[in-house]
Amino acid sequence: MVFGWGKKKQVEEPVEHNSVNQNVSLSEVPKIIDDLSKLRESQTLSEIKHLRNNTAPLIDELMKIGIVLEKDNLSVDDIDKHLAIIVVRGKQQVIDILKKDVKTLMQVSTIADAKKLDYFLTQLLKKVGDVLGRQTRVIHIFAKKYANQLTGNLKIMNENSANISKLLKHYASTQSTFDEITEMLDKIKSHKTELSDKRKRHIEILDNLKSFEEKKTVLQSSLDEIHSSENYKKFLDLENKLNDFTNQKSKIKSEIDTQFTKISRPLGRYAYGSSLDKEQNAVLSTLVDDPFDALRSENSDTIIVILENIRKAISSGSISVKDTDKTLLQLTETEESLDGFIKKVSDYSNIFNSMKTELSDLKPDNLTSLENEFSRNTDSQNDSNLKSKTILSEIDEINSQIPELISKIEGKLRIFSNSKYVISES
Repeated sequence: MVFGWGKKKQVEEPVEHNSVNQNVSLSEVPKIIDDLSKLRESQTLSEIKHLRNNTAPLIDELMKIGIVLEKDNLSVDDIDKHLAIIVVRGKQQVIDILKKDVKTLMQVSTIADAKKLDYFLTQLLKKVGDVLGRQTRVIHIFAKKYANQLTGNLKIMNENSANISKLLKHYASTQSTFDEITEMLDKIKSHKTELSDKRKRHIEILDNLKSFEEKKTVLQSSLDEIHSSENYKKFLDLENKLNDFTNQKSKIKSEIDTQFTKISRPLGRYAYGSSLDKEQNAVLSTLVDDPFDALRSENSDTIIVILENIRKAISSGSISVKDTDKTLLQLTETEESLDGFIKKVSDYSNIFNSMKTELSDLKPDNLTSLENEFSRNTDSQNDSNLKSKTILSEIDEINSQIPELISKIEGKLRIFSNSKYVISES
């Protein structure tokens, strides 16, 4: 090569070293990253500076070639006039690019400087390469003495530029890995904070469970005391009798429903089309829905009036039925059964209400409140047990994530050092 930069520097092969385990704590990792980052930055800048310094003389040579070429008429006087015009025009384009765009290289002190240098060289070499490509015939035929110089210089400059770009890409990749490690460290820190909060919360839950258990013991003792009393035994006995007695209601209700079902169709039609006062309409509505509830002594006269009105409506034809005689007979049966039904309902209600009153009197004053409190305490206890299981599961999940993150950090640090870092949480 013309200027002595054609011989490529031999790249040294990396020497294999046996990895050595280096035990470090998690708290030391940020400093390790910082040190490795600074080292990688220093190495990158050193190599780029070297490439820049190798390129700078070539830049100077390009500028010199531009000056010399400008003064050289390339012997155009000896060639065809039209061809001479093409040669002069091509020559001027080469001179313009060499004088306008080829500038002394900036110094490199920082990564930002290196990026500016990379951009400058990339753009410059593209522009120069494009012009020389378009004017290749002019250069190689009419300016042949400059061709070797330009070709040799540009080849080395392109190699240097490519190496600078590779170094910056590798540096960016390295920084990205460092950023990933930092993010994982932040995540571990966040996990540990969350872990601490959850453990505190779990202690609170356990304290609550202890309180609930103590309260349960006290409440159960109070309930046991009530349950063992003679009064409570009487209460339970009467409660069982009352439950048995309520079965009679079903029998009475079934008997009443059977009878009123026979007249349900005309009763329903009358309810739909009748105009009664508010009180009578209320009785009629109840009679249709549930005769048992309507059969009260105070409703007797109203029910008779309703049944008689239905009878008149059937007889007059305003309420149509399939069998008039049969329906009128069923109305009569119903009217005749009415007093007996009312008495059965009344007797049942009186006995039922009496037993309810007696049961209420026998019931311990604080039984309901104790039972409600016991139930609430049990619900709270169950809820706390569920929360305890949930938070323990979350703690286990976090505890499994931290070692995984540490393992990933160890793997990424292995890229940058012959030492195999073994990281402990402490």
